[in-house]
Amino acid sequence: MSFRWPSKDPDETLDYSIDWSRYLASATIVSVTWFVNNASGVKTELAQGDTVNTIRNSAQTINITNKVATINIAGGTNNTDYLFTCQITDSTGTTSERTVKLRVRER
Repeated sequence: MSFRWPSKDPDETLDYSIDWSRYLASATIVSVTWFVNNASGVKTELAQGDTVNTIRNSAQTINITNKVATINIAGGTNNTDYLFTCQITDSTGTTSERTVKLRVRER
C-alpha cells in the first residue's frame, strides 16, 4: 500500500515529507535516499539535483528532530502519477522504506 501526497502543478516546486516519528520511537534517521519510478516503472534513485522522468529533486533534508525526511520536488508531466520511495537508515542500523504517490495536475 502506498500513501498519497497532495497533487502538484508541473510548474510548482514544493516540499513533500514523510514523518517517521511513530515508526522510529527513540531511534533517529541517519541517512535518507529518495527513489522515483522511471518511465518504465523501474525504481530509480533520485539524488539531489537529479531529474528522472521529468521530476527533479531540487533539495532534500532530514529535519532537526531527525524524524522527518523531506524532498523538494520540481517539474513533472501533467496528468501523470509518480511513485516516490523514501528509504531511511536509522540509528539502530535498520533500513526501511515507504512509498508515496504524487499526482501532477495542471491547475
